Amino acid sequence: MALRLLYLIFVWLAVWVVLLGRSQRSKDAEVLVLRHQLAVLRRQVARPQTSWADRAVISALARLLSPEGRRRLFVTPGTLLRWHTDLVRRRWTFTRRSQGRPPTRASILWGSNIRFMG
Repeated sequence: MALRLLYLIFVWLAVWVVLLGRSQRSKDAEVLVLRHQLAVLRRQVARPQTSWADRAVISALARLLSPEGRRRLFVTPGTLLRWHTDLVRRRWTFTRRSQGRPPTRASILWGSNIRFMG
């Protein structure tokens, strides 16, 4: 799983390096085409299926967007919070140790070997 996330990060870095060499006009045209494709796909697909790596990338990049840009995402802020809650819940699923001293066995408390000093 971590390998897939590293692969996605590497691919995005490569895409960003390629974008640096392109003109602003071609970038604007690509953005318009991608927005139109997204609008078409939103009409066809009721609910997109995302992997954990997709969720990680979307969550990380959503922090960099303006509030207007976040409204254009296909996930709501509540969905981002739920993804985070699920991640934390999966991370902290160890058994908890009991607090304090363990109880004393009854055989020790009420055993027949009790001698009274008298």
